[in-house]
Amino acid sequence: MIDPNRLKRLQFRAWHRGTREADYMIGGFFDRYHAQWGEAECAWFEALLEEEDVDILGWALGTLDVPEEYRGALMDAFRKLDYVEIPH
Repeated sequence: MIDPNRLKRLQFRAWHRGTREADYMIGGFFDRYHAQWGEAECAWFEALLEEEDVDILGWALGTLDVPEEYRGALMDAFRKLDYVEIPH
């Protein structure tokens, strides 16, 4: 089981990126998938959070090539963008 304090830090960092678009995309991804994560997935997400928002958004939207270290099932889920809920 992942430490709840670690998950709280990840959630905060995911939802406080600096732009609303990045918050929805990265924070929404965390909210949708984190309950299923183990150590490897948390480590992947922690590394992703260290990247620049413009790069993360580019990878998600397909305008930039995804670096090898982020390729795989998690990035595939991230790129679907079906988890983003825009409040009205």
